[in-house]
Amino acid sequence: MAKKQFKAESKRLLGLMINSIYTNKEIFLRELISNASDALDKRYYEALTNPERYINRGDLEIRIERHPEDRTLVIEDNGIGMTAKEMETNLGTIAKSGSSDFLKHLEENDNRNNIDIIGQFGVGFYSAFMVAKEITVESKSVEEEPAHIWKSTGEDGYTIEEGTRTEPGTRITLLLKDDTDDDKYSLWIDENEIRTLVKKYSDYVRYPIVMDVETVEPDPEDKEKTINSTREETLNSMIPLWKKNKSQITEEDYNSFYKANFGDWTDPQKVIHYNVEGNISYTALLYIPSQTPYNFYNGDYESGLRLFSKGVFIMDNAKDLLPDEYRFVRGLIDSEDLNLNISREILQQDKQVKALAASVEKKIHSTLTDMLKKDRSAYETFFENFGMNFKYEIYRSYGMKADSLKDLLLYRSSKDNAWTTLAEYKERMPEEQTEIYYAAGKDIAELEKLPVMDRIRDKGYEVLYFTDPVDEFAATMMYGYEGKAFRSVTKGDLGLDSEEEKQEKARKTEDNKDLLEALKNHLGDKVVGVRLSSRLKDDAACLVAEEGISIEMERILSQDPKGSTMKAAKVLELNPDHPIFSAMRRMYIVDPESVNEYIDLLYDQACIIEGLPISDPAGFARRIAAIMAKAA
Repeated sequence: MAKKQFKAESKRLLGLMINSIYTNKEIFLRELISNASDALDKRYYEALTNPERYINRGDLEIRIERHPEDRTLVIEDNGIGMTAKEMETNLGTIAKSGSSDFLKHLEENDNRNNIDIIGQFGVGFYSAFMVAKEITVESKSVEEEPAHIWKSTGEDGYTIEEGTRTEPGTRITLLLKDDTDDDKYSLWIDENEIRTLVKKYSDYVRYPIVMDVETVEPDPEDKEKTINSTREETLNSMIPLWKKNKSQITEEDYNSFYKANFGDWTDPQKVIHYNVEGNISYTALLYIPSQTPYNFYNGDYESGLRLFSKGVFIMDNAKDLLPDEYRFVRGLIDSEDLNLNISREILQQDKQVKALAASVEKKIHSTLTDMLKKDRSAYETFFENFGMNFKYEIYRSYGMKADSLKDLLLYRSSKDNAWTTLAEYKERMPEEQTEIYYAAGKDIAELEKLPVMDRIRDKGYEVLYFTDPVDEFAATMMYGYEGKAFRSVTKGDLGLDSEEEKQEKARKTEDNKDLLEALKNHLGDKVVGVRLSSRLKDDAACLVAEEGISIEMERILSQDPKGSTMKAAKVLELNPDHPIFSAMRRMYIVDPESVNEYIDLLYDQACIIEGLPISDPAGFARRIAAIMAKAA
């Protein structure tokens, strides 16, 4: 029996596959089982189209045999089988066509993950050489001809001879490599390891994967003794939950699957189960968790969807299928249309992947939009868990994600302290209101006490409460909503004054020009200006920011461990109708220097209100004590 040689380029390719391309040896079993499943599909189809070759679908199976004493592992199917010619073509030539060009591209391209040959060339079988030093394939086709045996030890070639198999199908025998310090190849004939791998990669193959397993049973004649025996066990569940008709799946089925597969002990808030057929066909089973994972906003959180092809597990955490704004979604995609790279470990960046990702994104967005409209309470619960992620994505994308996410945002509002969308806020805006007002701070209770809030309430305007650190940064990137700009109530001119009020303010400013200039000179570079305020009602003073970063932004940036030199351009605004201002005017006329103690006190008070540190706490305390002593 003459040994045949692989073609030169095939031999080199086999060496690359064994030593370079595959990064995880355990996937060899997945590949062989997948090939067996394909052979069973072909035989079943053949039986449907050729009555003479009919076989009951229930008789089709994949069998695994372990022979530890011989260091052999067997994967057998009763599928379509191979003729001698098919065996020569499929097993004698790696990469059925274009091998030379393919190999050249593979060796020249450092990024081998970008090369798609699974399915196109059918090289998954050769992953078995990662663990086997010899592979024997005995196969008999459904065609009327004898069985044949293909045998190879790898790169040195192969032999083909007639076999004795009488029934259609294929039996692959792997003689495992010898164990080394680095690799324990005997692991691949361990019963528990095989059961684990089948469960991990091939649990949803549509045909039973059976194996004889060792059992220990009570001796029926002596209860104190046990009997070691073997029994046949089906290792896979065969029918994926997501492939079942939705009418056959209970809520408990969905919840149990989620908790068992995605590391959560609580039921999901929402299940999204759907099927798409078209240019790219797929089934999706997606879950929205009912609570925020403990590490969701940490760097070690793993996002992405599980990917299956024909029920065979391909990879976990496929990030390319899920946009970052929806990274909280857990679940899986099962598609037969995706191109996979040679090791099936990384998706190809092609039109199919982009089309699938766009379809998934559209479905999640429509589901959330529907929840917002039809189940407001549920959506508010969802948003409390994951809404901040939308704001981060708007900020991180420099506003590029704003159009798709802006109508999913919720904010607490001064209107009954309830959640509101931007669309709802805009609908309630008085006709004369030209901007969307917001107040940014640590919490709502703090924001409600801002000096400016009384005046805004008197005007009948509504204020959004920005209590997440990212809120104001995201709003800056959004550049407004439906033509209405965002305006901080502690920043710039709010435009609250009537014409009459503007004239009155201008007159008072002119009358107190010298005082305001003296106060500014005393405060120095702490502020860019001191002016009379139209936003204060009962309070004596407040700090506001000019254009640029706000005071709240400065406070947040100051907490960065790396430090931040960005400062808000602060203006100290004084209430001209407050008794303290009147007292300062009188003191300035008699003794200009005497007002400095008051203005320092007012400035520190304004900083405290804004959550900013004061530069001299001890001095602040002494000034308070001195004023209290004078009053006594």
